[in-house]
Amino acid sequence: MIVLLLTKVILLSFFLWSLLFCCLFCISWLIILFAFITFFIIWFFRNPERYFQEEEKVLISPADGKVIKIEDVEVNGTVSGRFKKISIFMNVFNVHVNRAVYSGKIETINYLEGKFFSANLDKASLDNERNEIMIRSEDGHSIWMVQIAGLLPVGLFAGSMLGRPLKRRTFRLNSFWFASGCLFTEDSQISVKLRDNVKAVRQF
Repeated sequence: MIVLLLTKVILLSFFLWSLLFCCLFCISWLIILFAFITFFIIWFFRNPERYFQEEEKVLISPADGKVIKIEDVEVNGTVSGRFKKISIFMNVFNVHVNRAVYSGKIETINYLEGKFFSANLDKASLDNERNEIMIRSEDGHSIWMVQIAGLLPVGLFAGSMLGRPLKRRTFRLNSFWFASGCLFTEDSQISVKLRDNVKAVRQF
């Protein structure tokens, strides 16, 4: 929340100084350009309040967007084993603030450099720049959230959140990530369907 507020203050200051400069030199087209860029970024990082009914052993969606993949996967790497995977693609009009899918503690964060393919492509989940965040629930289960960059480089490492306790809905990371994925235990029951348009904090 503090990061979002500081971002808006910095952008507003930048816009006001740019506006002053443009007015002094009578460059009207620059005023329009700076105004558009500033207000687009503020709108892009909007953070609407979301409400949900708290239930035990219920996972919620981490992001707004479209469900582009639901599959059982074999994972080898930072985490290994068989998991149920849900991938959500966020277009430029979606809210780009991610929420925690479950209450617990952030136990592992891995930032991986990569390429910048469109985030809705299959190869993006393996090849693109991404953040892997592992949440350890109070009953000992591990849940992985993966944030994937799209065509724009992000370079955002959330290492300061390591060890931080979470409640569902309270983890908010603002960024230019364009896809969000979750890995659950193989026996998890999924209520969303392929190509569903979901909102953050909707029950999975």
